[in-house]
Amino acid sequence: MSSPGSRRNSYRGNQCGSRASGEGRRRASSCSYLPSGAQSEDFSVSLSQPILTITLRFLLAIDLWLSKRLGVCACEEAPWGGIRPLVRLVELSGHVVPWLVGTVYALLRGETVAEQEVMLNLALALLLDLLLVRVVKTLVRRRRPAQNRSDIFSTFFEERYSFPSGHATRAAMCARFLLVRLVDTTAMKVLVVGWAGLASLSRLLLARHYVTDVGFGLLMGYCQYGLMEKMWVTWDGLQDLLLLRLQERLNRVYGGLWMAEWKL
Repeated sequence: MSSPGSRRNSYRGNQCGSRASGEGRRRASSCSYLPSGAQSEDFSVSLSQPILTITLRFLLAIDLWLSKRLGVCACEEAPWGGIRPLVRLVELSGHVVPWLVGTVYALLRGETVAEQEVMLNLALALLLDLLLVRVVKTLVRRRRPAQNRSDIFSTFFEERYSFPSGHATRAAMCARFLLVRLVDTTAMKVLVVGWAGLASLSRLLLARHYVTDVGFGLLMGYCQYGLMEKMWVTWDGLQDLLLLRLQERLNRVYGGLWMAEWKL
């Protein structure tokens, strides 16, 4: 017959073992694309379905599988979790906040009218990118990958919807903007293109997006610069517009004063 002390020790051992296994399961599930309790996407097909439906389900299945394979920095326990801080630093380089702050600073510190005009249009392009990405994300409403791990930065500055990738649209648009307007040497062109690729890739390595989110984002950002070229605001045109608005405002004020005097 076992003593009460041995029974207590065995109970504590079993309790610690179950607790450790539970923590291990939670740690493993934190990097899992489909954690316990989450609903997996159904990609089952039937031959009776239209060929377009079968093709789309097949492509979505490939997108999910490839995105899961690329999310090697989703958390510290991931295969490449050791370089996660470095990948997050690359991710930060594509965020809208440093780009907007840097652009506004360069606009205010510009020494020539040409420099200020370029920075002004870059700021407008960044705002246009924010607007278009928000509209598309609201319409599509695709959830982020379950493998994505939220942190303090992503909690306050990341949207909950995934399609398209705002970092990818911004990287493609800014890279094309810099290549056309500011960069003239081969070394700098290679550096800009490499940065755009790494900034977009970081979103996949951190499991922030699916592959289709990033791919569509790159295409969308590339086209956004073409739209910005057609909407290019010149410095003289902006001054004329501001003077026109100021003249209209003064005319309204003068008209109001004249009507007040006439009534008196």
